[in-house]
Amino acid sequence: MTGIYRLNSGNMKKICIVQTDFNVGGIQRSLFNLLRNLDYSKYEIDLLLFERGGFFEGALPEKLNVIYLEKPSKKFSFMSFDSVLKKYSPALPDKRYDLAIDFNSYQNTCAAITKKLDASVRVMWIHNDVKIKLKNEWKYRVLWHFFKGKFKIYDRFAAVSEGLVEPFCEISGVDGKKVCVIPNYVDSEEIVRMSSDEPENFKVDPECFNLVALGRLCRQKGFDILIKAFAEAYAERKDLRLYIIGDGEDRGDLEELAGRLRLKDKVFLVGNRKNPFSCMARCDAFVSSSRYEGQGLNILEAKVLGLPLIITSNLEKYTSCGVRGTDDLAGALKAAVKKNRSPDLLEEYDRRVLGAFDSLAGIGCDPA
Repeated sequence: MTGIYRLNSGNMKKICIVQTDFNVGGIQRSLFNLLRNLDYSKYEIDLLLFERGGFFEGALPEKLNVIYLEKPSKKFSFMSFDSVLKKYSPALPDKRYDLAIDFNSYQNTCAAITKKLDASVRVMWIHNDVKIKLKNEWKYRVLWHFFKGKFKIYDRFAAVSEGLVEPFCEISGVDGKKVCVIPNYVDSEEIVRMSSDEPENFKVDPECFNLVALGRLCRQKGFDILIKAFAEAYAERKDLRLYIIGDGEDRGDLEELAGRLRLKDKVFLVGNRKNPFSCMARCDAFVSSSRYEGQGLNILEAKVLGLPLIITSNLEKYTSCGVRGTDDLAGALKAAVKKNRSPDLLEEYDRRVLGAFDSLAGIGCDPA
């Protein structure tokens, strides 16, 4: 269920956003895009971070007020939320906010800060399908055990796709009336600008069909699924090449898998890139086989570049642009052909995103 609220008139809205860092990650990138495109004539925004530096931090807007807090002890991740509330006392801004946002949503400490801020409304962002994540990731089950008591502190929840709402409400017990959908903003102009740059140490063979994938190298992103499907397709199509942009804990396993399938010079793990779009723009199609997602921001970014999209059908419910998936990934890779690019700048989509954020910022503290 999508919440719909009216923007209050009057003074600028005072908002505090809590996030751990601006290192590489989908959450960081989605927040970065949003902060760069909000209308600062409407908002006075404080951003609370635990870490300086990071992948995206240098390009944050000047009108944003960034406040650094002392990095909390890891022990707070393994304490009940009520205990963290009692024992964690960071130095916070002495200010009254209209809205306090826990954008991270994974950390007890971010939730505790959101609770301790003087705010009319407290909101938690939902970035993932928590039902599937709990089933697939034991580390997340441990975190959930300790932070599941935090949901009571929030007045509203913002899910980045419609497909996250039902599983979140089912697992958390949160009333669906408290949940709105605010998809991730896609900075199309910046993507197009960056795509024209010459990529460093990245070349593709124009005689081949070059596939590109993007994301953290972890089980959720399903790169093992992709490499196995690629191997099946490559057995019939020797012109296929696969470039995977990103890094993570599964890199060694994925390199071993590609080697075992004799794809060492056909599947390339190119690591993290400050500018992934210049690499993506030189490929012929984008592919994703994640086991689950929050929204699949990289799918939308590929759409901006006009890349043909090859995604598995389970990802359809996490997209907001009518992308169709396949149940036969290997077959789709075999059948892929080079096409003329059809870029989509997602202008109407982005207008809806900013309108939904405006609506959220305009709500009162009483439930609708």
